[in-house]
Amino acid sequence: MIYRFLLFIFWCLSCLPQSVLRGFGAVLGSLLYIAVKSRRKIGLVNLKLCFPEWPAGQHEAILRQHYREFCTCIFLYSKLWFGTQAQIEKLVRREGLEHFSAVEDQNLILLAPHFLGLDFGGTRHMVDHRGATMYSSAHDNAFDLLLLRGRRRFNEPLLVKRSEGIRGILRAIKQGVCFYYLPDQDLGPRESVFVPFFGVQTATVPGLSRLALMGKARVVPVVTTLTKSGFVCRYYPAWENFPSEDVLADTARMNAFIEERVREHPSQYYWLHRRFKTRPEGEANLY
Repeated sequence: MIYRFLLFIFWCLSCLPQSVLRGFGAVLGSLLYIAVKSRRKIGLVNLKLCFPEWPAGQHEAILRQHYREFCTCIFLYSKLWFGTQAQIEKLVRREGLEHFSAVEDQNLILLAPHFLGLDFGGTRHMVDHRGATMYSSAHDNAFDLLLLRGRRRFNEPLLVKRSEGIRGILRAIKQGVCFYYLPDQDLGPRESVFVPFFGVQTATVPGLSRLALMGKARVVPVVTTLTKSGFVCRYYPAWENFPSEDVLADTARMNAFIEERVREHPSQYYWLHRRFKTRPEGEANLY
């Protein structure tokens, strides 16, 4: 019932101009920044850990901007889920596509860090190319069901249940379907190694290195960010000498790349996740 209600709401929103949706996003984001104290605290802890050099007040200003951009993306999902192919091609501009084209005939992993526009980049990619990604198979979260519906729109993507784990991902890669991989969340100590992220020892899933090795796949990073007129999806050159024989070094390399992109767009990384929740033994909880 909730799913159908949200489906109707987003369909109605899709009929509105982008400028109106952006206005809604700015207003809702400003309200949520004030109202949702627990998430605001998480975001500020994350930003202060990553940018200790910023002057007083900048962390709060960037987090307010993050909330506004996050809510803007939520409203723009209506265009992503109900817009025509031509509208989506106009909404999401691609840069650096030649980096993908150069290795398109090989097994591929598209490394997509948790920037706010990641679904927009993924859907835009699948307009022209068949792809695969992982999804939650739970049926009690209406927004997750909407995300799943949106990801199915073009080119019959291969959707891997999270419960299938690495086997499902490898199956997709070995079939020659590029895998859209979201690696940068804290999934707990069992699945993680500790490597630096903004100088903080951070629990990080080492899956990228292992998947690239087992799937004999090249890694092409993709970062999608919100602009004043839509989104830009940037492809980066395929990584050379990856994976190496050192999983820790490979995972640290991934985090270093993500850190560079976050410094370029500090308000658009997903700061509301407890990225530093899992700590090395003996360290206190940061939240």
